[in-house]
Amino acid sequence: MKFSYIFLLLSTFVIARGAIADQQPYNVSGIIPAVFVFGDSIVDTSNNNYIVTIAKGNMPQHGKNFMGGKATGRFCDGKIPSDILVEELGIKEVLPPYLDPTLQAKDLITGVTFASAGSGYDPQTNALLSVLSIPKQLGLFKEYIGKLKAIVGEARALEIVGNSLFIVLTGHNDIHLNPASSLNPSYNEILVNFASNFLQELYKLGARKIGVFGVLPLGCMPFHRNTRGGIQRNCVDSLNKKAYSFNNKLSTEINSLINKFPDARMVYIDIYKFMFDLINNPTKYGFKITKNGCCALVGKIELLASCPIACSKDDDYIFWDGFHLTEKGYRLLINQALQQHLQTFIS
Repeated sequence: MKFSYIFLLLSTFVIARGAIADQQPYNVSGIIPAVFVFGDSIVDTSNNNYIVTIAKGNMPQHGKNFMGGKATGRFCDGKIPSDILVEELGIKEVLPPYLDPTLQAKDLITGVTFASAGSGYDPQTNALLSVLSIPKQLGLFKEYIGKLKAIVGEARALEIVGNSLFIVLTGHNDIHLNPASSLNPSYNEILVNFASNFLQELYKLGARKIGVFGVLPLGCMPFHRNTRGGIQRNCVDSLNKKAYSFNNKLSTEINSLINKFPDARMVYIDIYKFMFDLINNPTKYGFKITKNGCCALVGKIELLASCPIACSKDDDYIFWDGFHLTEKGYRLLINQALQQHLQTFIS
């Protein structure tokens, strides 16, 4: 009895970790055929390059550690969570943006990101920068399903959608950019309602494996530390409290949806606590600098475009700029999430 239980655990571990020749940590491409991502700049691999907006990440220095060393529209020195996720799962090297006009059928079949930098759950947040709102991202996914059916047929398309992994990562811009976050005491409840409606719409379209990320400790981002953190550039507690409160309400709502849709594998992915530990104990994770971003050598305020020269030792930095992590930081977050939740999606 005991031997059978141990054997079952070992078998599950082998399936999940999939040690293969190219040292892929996880290999579940046979179980999860595709990955679809919705959200903001943390997971936008360049959809904003194809719309009219000032929220673009294709300026010099971005992508210095990406393939070819070129800026692609990612707000990072290299890969971002969307890319890292599909790489770690053994599906493909990067997750392309849905709006890329050069996408091939093989790119569509294994997943894309619909995320748009500057977006949030609240449609009014997206209006600030003229980016793709969550409802618009959902509309693009509906369009995608039509394309997928044309490529593989309706039955196979529904099978792909039903077995694929859906990732939702947004809410940051709602909390620290939208004026309503400060003016309306009930704003977090409104955001969670937007999030819940979106998740239910995804379910109606066939999504069953859905991972919903909470937001990061916004008050500890370099931009806010350097503009609102005082002489010591401390984390801004008021912003962190808003983020923490939102995460708690979002987690509670997802638990409610799990009960409502028992056939779905929906999980809340907490990155707040891990990120907070990362910031407060950087040496434990191989970092040295937490209060500034690598891409901010001109002045103390890290703006998205103020990076004529990036730092030379980006591995020392948790943050790439005032709001986004380095690839090294993102890899830690994604691996933490996979270790905690991958089994839910493949069991």
